[in-house]
Formats: sequence, structure tokens, C-alpha cells
Amino acid sequence: MSAIRKTPGELELMDEANRVVHRVLDGLAERVAPGVTTRELDRWAEGLIRDAGGVPAFRNYRGFPSTLCTALNDVIVHGIPDDRPLREGDILGIDCGVLYKGYYGDAARTYAVGAISEEAERLLRVTSEALNLGIEQVRPGGRLSDIGHAIQRHVEGHGFSIVREFVGHGVGTALHEDPQVPNFGRAGKGLRLKPGLVLAIEPMVNAGSPEVKTDADGWTARTADGSLSAHFEYSVAVTPAGPWVLGCDHPLNERLNARKAS
Repeated sequence: MSAIRKTPGELELMDEANRVVHRVLDGLAERVAPGVTTRELDRWAEGLIRDAGGVPAFRNYRGFPSTLCTALNDVIVHGIPDDRPLREGDILGIDCGVLYKGYYGDAARTYAVGAISEEAERLLRVTSEALNLGIEQVRPGGRLSDIGHAIQRHVEGHGFSIVREFVGHGVGTALHEDPQVPNFGRAGKGLRLKPGLVLAIEPMVNAGSPEVKTDADGWTARTADGSLSAHFEYSVAVTPAGPWVLGCDHPLNERLNARKAS
């Protein structure tokens, strides 16, 4: 496993790339609503990315046809935007990638479409919490598996399941770099984390079983039992003082800044 460590200057560029991603995700939060189509969201996102000087990272990547990966209800990842209107009570995962000044940004959120069920609300909350618990393990000297262990323990402790077919990854001048970042496993195993490493950490959590099936389009991966699925992702840099969540004003960055100032 050959993990590519970035210089401080490269990390700044990656922060810029991820700021474009989060500008898209923030704007989508205002646009995801009943009656809107995912194709409309996709067109809007591509326009914003290009206006910012970036290039959609997913479009044409290994043949994928769109700017966004959209995951509606039981879709886990890699759904293709289409013309079906969103409905009240849906949940919609959106994964966005941007190439900006030679570096990639990558992040995802799952949105509520209007009022959603109590189970769906809990699924979104637990998945987001699990991601943050995983990020807290990003520190020099820690082990890669500490991240997945923290995520798995929280998710399964709330009665949900972790998808195993898809995992996180390194990111930098390529969209997918080593190492792979599983969302499960025993603590204290694998690569030792060092400053400069950037990881796209992305738990995919099912309300039912963890099994996956893929549609005939070859992309859309959904839960085998039809249960709901949620997906959240940040690109996170390892720094001497701890994790730096790139591209956004994440609460964990406040801790990082406090450590730097002390």
C-alpha cells in the first residue's frame, strides 16, 4: 500500500477544491424539495462547478454519465440523476466530486425531502455521527482501522448495518488513491497515519441488511432488501495537530485551530 502524503501547499489547494464541493452541497440543501428532479439538481451543480473554475470529477469517470451521484431511498451509491420528481418523505444521498487546480475534492450528504419518517431521521443522524466519530480517529500515529472501528461500533450499536462492498479511499491528484478506508474492522490494524495523508471517509449505512445489489445500468447500487440507506463523506487531512476536514467550517476544525494556537 503506497499512500501519497501531501505538502502543506498541496493541502491548501485541496481545501480550495473541497470548498467548491461544499458550495455545491450547501446550495443543494436549499434546492432538494418535493417536485424537483435529480437531473435538474445535476445541471445546477455542473454549472456552479464550472463557474467556480472547476471540472466535475465524476462525469465520464470510468463512463459515469453525470456530475452528481444521486442515491434515492434504497440506493446506496452511484445512482444516475433522472427525471423522476422527488416526493415528500424521500431521502436523497448526493455525492459530489470536483477537480480544481489539479486536485480533487470529494464529499457527500444525505438530505431529507420535506418531512421524513422517524426511522429515516435516525438513520441520517446516526450515519453523520458515525462519520464524525471516524474523523476523530484521524491523528498521527493512529491506525487506519481505528477509523472504521469507530464507525462500525456506532452504527451497529444503533441497530443499523455497514455496507462492506464500498469503502472510502485516499484522494489527491487522483480521485481514488491508496489507501482504501473501510468503515468496519478491528482497531489498531493497518497503515499508521502520518501528516499529509488525505482520506475520503464515507460511511454507507443501511437500515436493514448490509447486502447490496446492482441495477442493470451497471452503476446504481441499492440495498438488497429494499431498506433505506444513507451516505455521508468528508475529505480529511492528517495534520500534526489532528484531523483537518477540508473545504468547510467543521466543528472538529475548531479543535484543530485551538491546538495550533496553544
